Formats: sequence, C-alpha cells, structure tokens
Amino acid sequence: MFRGASLINLDAKGRLAIPTRYRTELLEKEQGQLICTADIRQPCLLLYPLSEWEIVEQKLLQLPNFDETGRRLQRVMLGYATECELDKTGRILLSPALRQHATLEKEIMLVGQLNKFEIWQAEKWQQQIAEDIGSSGTMATSDELRTLFL
Repeated sequence: MFRGASLINLDAKGRLAIPTRYRTELLEKEQGQLICTADIRQPCLLLYPLSEWEIVEQKLLQLPNFDETGRRLQRVMLGYATECELDKTGRILLSPALRQHATLEKEIMLVGQLNKFEIWQAEKWQQQIAEDIGSSGTMATSDELRTLFL
C-alpha cells in the first residue's frame, strides 16, 4: 500500500527515483514492473504496479465500445500506458508523451494512493491540494461517501 507524498527531482532524461520505502515492495512483489499512464481527469500521471494495472486493464476491456465515455477512457488510459521498470538505482523513465501530458518539470510530487501513485508537477499539486481543501465544505457527496467514517 502506497501512502504519503514525496517531492522528487526529475532528471534531464526524464527519470525519477522511487523513494526507498516503496522500492522493496515493488521489487519483491512486482519484480520492479510498473505501468504509467495519463489521468483522464487531472493533469497528472498514474503509476501502477503491474499486478494492479492488469486489474484496471480487465475493467477497461469490459467497457462497451459503443459508450463514448468508455471509449475516451480506454483511448487515454490504454493509449498512454507505458511499461516502466525500476533500474538498479531505483529509477523509472517517463516517456516524453507522459511528461508532456502532466507538464512535468524538474520538481514533481509522487503521491501514494494505496494501490497506485499519482505523479504531479509540484506547483500544480500544491494548487490542486489548496483547491481540494478550500472546496471540501461545498462538494456534492455521493451515497458511498456519506457513510464513510474516518
């Protein structure tokens, strides 16, 4: 399970170092195999361990082809899906297309979301968090969230 947010520098070649606290799990359970894709709703990337991505892929495969929203989701998530493998120093390489989608520059945020990570340009992450916190009292709540106690 991936939790927390880490400020990381992206190198000139588009590589980012996965924090040590996640590397062991990714190497032991996933042999360092990850899939990175674009988020359809936000200017960020989604980084999945391979086993989690395979679950997502099956769900995407089951979407009806005649549903335009489903096709858009498939087009973006599958179209951008790129295999990333941890190198011997714990880094992954993000493709130019993925970096462009999320407008990634030198400083990025790697944000744990339990079964995956989000990768944000650091400044956009700060803006998003400020917006999320500022609007939390005015957001519409789904039935599932109404019964969630934290």
